[in-house]
Amino acid sequence: MSNRAKLESLLRLVNSAAQEAIAMYEMAGDDAPSIDSTEFHPLDEAIDQVALKRTIRILEGACAQLCTTLAPPSHTLLQLVQVYDYACVRVALRENITDILMDYPNGIHVDELSKIIDVDSKKLARIMRLLGTRGCYNEVDVDTFANNRLSLILHSENPVRHMIRLQAEACEKGVAVVYETLKNPENGHSNDPAHAPVMFANNKEGITGTFFDWMRQDEARRESYHHSMRGLGVIMGSLAVLTHFPFEKYSTVVDVGGGIGAFSLPLSKTHKHVRITIHDLSEALDQARDVWAKDYSEAIQEDRVEFTELNFFTQVPVKGKDIYYLRNIIHDWPDQESALILRNVRQALGPHSRVLIHDYVLRQLNRKQAEVEAATFEVAVAPEPMLPNFGVGSMRMYQQDMTMFVFHNAKERTLQDSLELSTAAGLKLEKVWDLGEACVLEFSAA
Repeated sequence: MSNRAKLESLLRLVNSAAQEAIAMYEMAGDDAPSIDSTEFHPLDEAIDQVALKRTIRILEGACAQLCTTLAPPSHTLLQLVQVYDYACVRVALRENITDILMDYPNGIHVDELSKIIDVDSKKLARIMRLLGTRGCYNEVDVDTFANNRLSLILHSENPVRHMIRLQAEACEKGVAVVYETLKNPENGHSNDPAHAPVMFANNKEGITGTFFDWMRQDEARRESYHHSMRGLGVIMGSLAVLTHFPFEKYSTVVDVGGGIGAFSLPLSKTHKHVRITIHDLSEALDQARDVWAKDYSEAIQEDRVEFTELNFFTQVPVKGKDIYYLRNIIHDWPDQESALILRNVRQALGPHSRVLIHDYVLRQLNRKQAEVEAATFEVAVAPEPMLPNFGVGSMRMYQQDMTMFVFHNAKERTLQDSLELSTAAGLKLEKVWDLGEACVLEFSAA
């Protein structure tokens, strides 16, 4: 295929994917969304966004590959590093700008906004204009800004806000010292969670331990972190598992490291026949009981959920249940700790039990290996001439891999990584459920 033919093929992929996405939005609502929309589209809040996510990863991947190919290399490379978005978002979060703008549906001038939040108006205008250029906030008149569909995500009642704040503050603190940790004699070759970059930065302030220790030291920080896990579930489209995996065939589910119930609470509402056990540490379960009592007391009253303390490094989960579900658990830990968790889960399995590991699965950048995995496990591979891992269309999983490194000295894993871990723990891979962004790996006892 000639270079021109490749570019024209990418153009066709962009066009067809965009048309498919538009059709999905129109089917879910009256019209496709606009960058100036001031409310969420019905599809934005749908539990099952798998089809849309599969389409968007082609759209984003093909479009970015086309731009990277045609733009001067220096232009593209500088775009990778000259990024101040997170710093501007951090200002919006800290000052609750979205909440303030809710009282000004027609917009507010930066001079007035600056008085409310006590920030220089000229500097604030530059921050708001950068965010507006990214599609977050709408400049309705000169230096006058209003909310739009993207900025609503930053509202104080939106759980995704907590994940965005975690990235904009805690993660960036660790990112700043990544190179230092790589070259540090003690940290560089260590997989100890206490040697993660964010804790390397914290050590300079006298804060020791692991990321989770740091989260537990402050009640507000801990609560925000648990809400951020709900936000991450929304971002990943994790609740699509409720409609794609056949939970109707099972009667008991153990949510290992389930926190406040980001997965199990919606599961209980969707599949009311399922009896759920939430395993976590005591402080997480205390918060979980409060959340369930407020959001779904019916399940507690009907004895459809129980909260049982568990340290998954030293204890075996309740035995003999149908499903053992671990979402965003294994990716938090290096291989040694992850293997220990899985071995303990393996001890709990009955003859027909299943283990569901719900995480990102890093896709192969090499097309030969990607096609092997596609043929063996039915893992999706991008159409040529796209990069086989969908390129920028799958970028968040690689960014999340770096987040795991920065926070925990851990990682997102390739399919081969997961197979090695699970085989050593006595588990057999039965199926890969591709949910458009993350995957669910279904295992049985080997």
